[in-house]
Amino acid sequence: MRSLLDGLSDLGGLLSQLGRFMWRNKLWWMVPVVLVLVLVIVLVVLAETPLAPFIYTLF
Repeated sequence: MRSLLDGLSDLGGLLSQLGRFMWRNKLWWMVPVVLVLVLVIVLVVLAETPLAPFIYTLF
């Protein structure tokens, strides 16, 4: 359980660094790309859970 929390905190740090980078360098065009990528990752992760039948009905 501890390693999972460490991994999530590392991911949070990575996302915050990416957000600061985009804000500082005015890379607004990257925001939709990152949002779609995060959405796809969430769908893939949820497809591995018992929630998969409910996700498939969305499409």
